[in-house]
Amino acid sequence: MDGTERLRGGPAAAVRDPRLFEEFYRRHVDAVMRFVARRVDDPHTAADLTAEIFLAVLDSAHSYRPRLGSETAWLYGIARNVVSSERRRVAREAERDLRFSGRRLLEADDIARIEDRLDAESPGRRALAALASLPEGEQAVMELIAVDQLTVTEAAAALGIRQVTARVRLHRARKALREEADVRAPEADPDPAAPQARSTSPAGSGTPDPSLLHVAKGGARA
Repeated sequence: MDGTERLRGGPAAAVRDPRLFEEFYRRHVDAVMRFVARRVDDPHTAADLTAEIFLAVLDSAHSYRPRLGSETAWLYGIARNVVSSERRRVAREAERDLRFSGRRLLEADDIARIEDRLDAESPGRRALAALASLPEGEQAVMELIAVDQLTVTEAAAALGIRQVTARVRLHRARKALREEADVRAPEADPDPAAPQARSTSPAGSGTPDPSLLHVAKGGARA
């Protein structure tokens, strides 16, 4: 864990002191925005969800346990719940206009800055899309470890599960992704000199998705 986080008192101290909360916000807002930008592609939605995540901190500060991981890992757990809630909310809405009602107006500079962040995190969104075939529990662990770069310990804490459970899910997820990549590979055109163009899209293509291969390999930090 970052020693600076411990020195400044952590979330519990931050919610009691506006000055400390501002410091807390400033040192984590970029990481939270990157997390959100890997999961949405609309700047207004990204701005709203980032704000909601820090509002949720006010109610959840008591749940932070330094021994289980960093503040960032803890925030990712909150962020994941907020993003999931938003997805469920949008799915229930009958009219698209409801998604934009009551939103604060973003300045042009705000939109440009968030759009830049969304562009920068597009590889992360592709990697997340490559995990869509996994069972929910395995997908959640794989997202946090392979895409959001948490340790196994931090991912387990963020999801509220045991470390051994997280390791089992990670192993199963990687095995499933490797098998899926192996299935796709033989379907690719075996002749490199073949004149027809090959599709670069994961869907309907015999070529393994690079995002799928990327998240399926490699070790995980404890």
